[in-house]
Amino acid sequence: MDINSFLEPFKSFGVNLGLSRIQSLLTNLGNPQNQVNVIHVAGSNGKGSVCAYLSSILTEAGYVTGRYTSPHLVDWKERICLNNQPISAVELEQILLQVQGAISTDEESPTQFEVITAAAWLYFAQQQVDVAVIEVGLGGRLDATNVCQQPLVTIITSISREHWQRLGDTVAKIAGEKAGILKPGCPVIVGKLPADAQQVVRSRAVKLECPIIMPPRARELEPGWAEYEVRGQSIKYPLSLAGQIQLSNSALALAAVEILQNQGWDIPESAIVNGMAKTQWLGRMQWTTWKNQRLLLDGAHNPAAAQVLRDYVDSLDVSSVTWVMGMLSTKDHGDIFQILLRSRDQLYLVPVPEHSSANPAELAQLAISICPDLKGCYPYPELFSALDTAFISADSLVVLCGSLYLAGYFLGQLMVDS
Repeated sequence: MDINSFLEPFKSFGVNLGLSRIQSLLTNLGNPQNQVNVIHVAGSNGKGSVCAYLSSILTEAGYVTGRYTSPHLVDWKERICLNNQPISAVELEQILLQVQGAISTDEESPTQFEVITAAAWLYFAQQQVDVAVIEVGLGGRLDATNVCQQPLVTIITSISREHWQRLGDTVAKIAGEKAGILKPGCPVIVGKLPADAQQVVRSRAVKLECPIIMPPRARELEPGWAEYEVRGQSIKYPLSLAGQIQLSNSALALAAVEILQNQGWDIPESAIVNGMAKTQWLGRMQWTTWKNQRLLLDGAHNPAAAQVLRDYVDSLDVSSVTWVMGMLSTKDHGDIFQILLRSRDQLYLVPVPEHSSANPAELAQLAISICPDLKGCYPYPELFSALDTAFISADSLVVLCGSLYLAGYFLGQLMVDS
């Protein structure tokens, strides 16, 4: 069974926010979401890294740990993990067939995301996981993951103006959607938010009597090491993920660990340190190679993520950057260019395969209008010829970014070549 072919018919139902279809489907499956301890994570950026940290730490602590994230970069199996290992193809097929059998022909068909989300809930219940770390797909309030009645803890990592076409045209409206994952009395950990977003989340937390924790950033000790206080004890740990933003993301994860410890979960310091060291999160500030040449790969799919990438590139002390970029048509292209591009940089623009891609030639015109001092700006019909040319002309650093789907396409080609 080909997973892509199986899920393709559900794609026609698009992104259709709402809980009625997923709740009906889960009811038909015996409500597996009610059989699982859940950590629920929302946010514009950083939620994937926080999920990766938490699942790694909890696995190191000896707990059977599920993790559900989206989108996948290369393969659907990435979305559903057990103890940091993707579900096997055979298991995913079996679970999807069970989900398909529970879809009522008398009701509105579930979306593709709802089908794979139901599969995750069912798999975690069948595997009798001790805990599942669940990443929100889009927004929060009406997201298909928002069916758990009483999470152990909820986390909102960050809020910026993303997916505004569906979530609302202001940061405050978007915050309202993300705060929709809060549940009565359930602790919520909140990252650094814009003032109006913070006010919305805090108001919701007060209304639901949720303890609200706003942890400080971890303290950087030396490159690759940080320190954070958990239950009055200072813990030094390695940061395996790159970028200053990981001082914030790791602190959010450790604040959640502290809440779990207070609830009675046995998570020793050794599990925290080893879990942090073993954390992997592909396609985000990832150093890799293309034809034996060093390449920095990152999603940088919205302005906030672009700023994180820019800050990291600035820390590398490079004189100029050769960017290879592709973006979806729905993104804030101008804002991303304004953040990333500098005088004397080179820019190669490519389409994002199999998605609603922005036109490279139109992006090139926009980039030149924003940064007229670019050393060169070239639209290309596809990624790999652009990469080859970029490396020939590059003075120093080459960065591939602009879309997680583009990052996944690149990583998929690496796997084919290897």
